[in-house]
Parts: sequence; C-alpha cells; structure tokens
Amino acid sequence: MRETLEKYQVWLYLMAIFAGMGVGVRWDAVQSWEVALWPLLGALLYATFTQVPLLHISLAFRDRRFMAALVLGNFMAMPLVVWGLVTLFALEGGILLGVLLVLLVPCTDWFISFTHLGQGDSARAIAATPVLLLLQLVLLPLYVAVIMGEQLAGAQLLSELLPAFGGLILTPLLFAWLTEKGAERYALLKRGVSVMGWLPVPLLAAVVFLIAASQVQLVVDTRETLWQVAMIFVLYLLAAALLGKGLSSMCRLPIASGRTLAFSLGTRNSFVVLPLAIALPEIWTAAVVVIVLQSLVELLGMLVYLKWLPRLINERAADPYE
Repeated sequence: MRETLEKYQVWLYLMAIFAGMGVGVRWDAVQSWEVALWPLLGALLYATFTQVPLLHISLAFRDRRFMAALVLGNFMAMPLVVWGLVTLFALEGGILLGVLLVLLVPCTDWFISFTHLGQGDSARAIAATPVLLLLQLVLLPLYVAVIMGEQLAGAQLLSELLPAFGGLILTPLLFAWLTEKGAERYALLKRGVSVMGWLPVPLLAAVVFLIAASQVQLVVDTRETLWQVAMIFVLYLLAAALLGKGLSSMCRLPIASGRTLAFSLGTRNSFVVLPLAIALPEIWTAAVVVIVLQSLVELLGMLVYLKWLPRLINERAADPYE
C-alpha cells in the first residue's frame, strides 16, 4: 500500500496544487491558510527527517566512487549550472532568491522513490541521503551569499535567513535524530518511525494545497515572470540528466548507480526550503511561489525522467564493484 502511494505521488501532488489554486480563487483567506500551514510543515519535516538514516551516515562512504560523483555533481557542478542560468535570465529579488533556494539543494525524500521507479539503485540512494542533507544545510547559505552578492548585502537577507534556517530546519532535524536514537533502544519508538514513513506523501500534498490556495493571487500577478522561471527549471532538468550521464561515465559507475546519480541531480529539496521562504519578510514573498512552481515542473519532469533516464543511461561501464 505504501509503495502504491509513493508510485502515484506525482498525481496526488499535481491534484493538490490545482485544487488549492481553485479553492484559493474562490475563497480568499490567506491568514487562515497560513495558520494551518505551519503545523503541517513542522510535521512534514519531522516525519521526513526520521526516514533519513542519520545514525548510519558511514554507510554512504562504502561506495566512494558513487559518493564522489554524487557530491561533485550536487555541490559543485549543478551550483555552477544554476549560477549560469540565473545570470543568463538576469533574475533579481524574490524570484532570484526562490530559484537559488530550491535549485541549490538536492532532494532527500522523493528522490528515493523516483530512483526505485526509474530502475536506479534505491539502496545507495537511501545511504546517501544523510550526506546530501547535512552538506546542503552547511553550503546553502554560502551559495546564496556568493551568487546574490550585493542584492543579499543590501537587503540584509542573510541576517533574516540564518535564524529561520536554524529554527525551522535544524529543530525538526534534531528531534528526528533523537527519535532515531531512541528507536534503536525502544520498540515503541521503532514502530513509530515505521508509521511515520507513511506520512510524508499525504502531508506534502496537504502543504502544497495550502500554499497554492494562499498564493494563487501572487501567481496571477507574476505570471509573465513565472513563465521565464519555468523555462529555467526545464533547462535545469535537461542539464541534470546530461550531467548525470557524463559523470556516471567519467566515474565508471554501474548502470543503476548512474541512474541514481541522475535522479539525485534532477530532484530538489523544495519542501525543506519552503518554510525558509515563507518565514522571510513580505518583500521576498515571490520566492514562495517560485519554489512551488519548481515542484510542479519537477514532478512533470520526473514523469519524463522515468521513461528517459533508463534509456539515456543504459551502457554498462567498467564495474568496480564486481
């Protein structure tokens, strides 16, 4: 049942987004939506982080070739691609911030599901998630500061972003770590962690519904700019797939590992950075819409990836694991 839920999660999220926009048009109650949003976001982050094997981070480094390709791709190559795209399209303000927040952080949740569905190596994907999560928490503020430059300094954004980052991301992460620690000793907590594995998909659907409902007017107001941003997200997905193939060949990864790498480069951690954008002052509100738009484009892109990546990455390289 859980596997079926994850298999069809794309359609669930898409329905939630469009339903939220439809409800938001008819019922303008932004404050009511936001009151319900915060507990849902907290529950979503906590439930998702409990599914990340934080206590077993050393497992990721057993496959050094794969981890090297994963870190190089996600934290060096793709940030350069993002920098090039935002420079090419001359983005500014909240739009720029939203693109940076969402494209600079690799996914740690549905990346695993899509890897499994796309004939990748889900075991390696699971082992890599704590590394991906911890590195992005450290590097995201640095990347945003470097790319935004004067815009960041002039708006004092970093002083607003870092407290939100600590309170909204690190707190659920700490509680998740403590829960995993306790689950190793107590059967009740272990069962609780297993039950929470069902929650991320329905909670994320509820979150995107509320975001779409509360921000639909902003979507309408910025629709001309959003088309441009959507093009950036499409180009990003194309670059991620091609770079994934190139890195997998360069690092001589097995077929399944190469597909896993490509799915990691293509999927982004939108739900983790969403609370950061929501917590920022109103001047940055456009970042929220950009992040939700990216989720929509990515979900559609994953449908393409599921068909395309198995054919794109299908040549067996010299396998160092045999």
